[in-house]
Amino acid sequence: MNEYIGFNSIRKLEIILTKNNFRKIFLITGRKSFENTNIKKIIFNILKNYELCQFNDYTLNPKVEDIKKGVELFKKEKCDVIVAIGGGTVIDIAKCISIFSTNQGKIEDFILGRARIKEKGIPTIRIPTTAGSGSEATHFAVVYIAHKKYSIAEPKYLKPHFIIVDPQFTLSLPSNISAISGMDAFCQAIESYWNINSTTKSKNYAKTSIKLIINNLLEVVKNPDNNSRYNMALAANYAGKAINITKTTACHAISYPMTSFFNVPHGQAVAITLPPMLEFNSEVSESDILDTRGLKYVKKTMKDLISIIGAKSFSEAKELIKNLMENIGLETKLINLGIKTEEDINLIIENGFNAERVKNNPRKLTESKLRKILDEIK
Repeated sequence: MNEYIGFNSIRKLEIILTKNNFRKIFLITGRKSFENTNIKKIIFNILKNYELCQFNDYTLNPKVEDIKKGVELFKKEKCDVIVAIGGGTVIDIAKCISIFSTNQGKIEDFILGRARIKEKGIPTIRIPTTAGSGSEATHFAVVYIAHKKYSIAEPKYLKPHFIIVDPQFTLSLPSNISAISGMDAFCQAIESYWNINSTTKSKNYAKTSIKLIINNLLEVVKNPDNNSRYNMALAANYAGKAINITKTTACHAISYPMTSFFNVPHGQAVAITLPPMLEFNSEVSESDILDTRGLKYVKKTMKDLISIIGAKSFSEAKELIKNLMENIGLETKLINLGIKTEEDINLIIENGFNAERVKNNPRKLTESKLRKILDEIK
């Protein structure tokens, strides 16, 4: 993996293309986030001597139909590298097109685990334009099939080829996008820290990310400058590296039906259960612990975590996170997100138990306990 981080690191793009003899580029971008900003001018200037095929025909939360369109176009154009510049959706689509363009078979079969990825994908250059998902650093990709979220995890075939994190591409982010994407990174880092799969390395990544976000998120939303933009871009990258080792936990599992059925932005959907989930995990006991390292280890991890957040107690940490969310304009109550009825709650519970995510939580989450958490934030 070749990674470049810092202002004007986008200059490395042409060097990468030249060094690897890439000539025809499959450029995956957002729509408004690319077309209506200075990003387009910068990228097109760098790529002016290359043959381009641009793809932006997809929905916000990538569906299998979107991936199929991209793969079909990529094969038709016969490009030799994929350049993805955008948020987590753009980069996830790039990952999928990369591997599904080289592996023969039905895309649904790969997503559903009925077929295995056996061939390496097309080289990708990942360039994030939001400080949130950390997708540039991970070997995961999210795809939705009929409202249900699936995560493709391929440590061998979806690992990054080239990463360019240039904070200048976040300078024009609207405040609400800065808030939503920033809380996504915050949740990733916290979930990685308490994760049953955590390692010393992942905890160090997560700790660095959490501290950067605590010290910069409010500023990047209210009064952004180059320093806060850089720090948030760095924080998102560290959070991505952390979950690349551990994966995420319960907050992410619960978030997907909120996004799929109620169109709640991902970062908002993940963040809304973080305060009560912090308290829930702090009350872990011998009867419901999932981490094999034992109760003493988890209790210490949770105490260390609230100290990193800057609190002296779990109740203080919980309030600190809620206040941060409110101060950056995010909701802390489900009713304000259009989730109002018992039927709505049931829909989230029925679809919010992604086994892969929930089992990574340090404390066992049952349906009744999840209902109690959701009732608290109604």
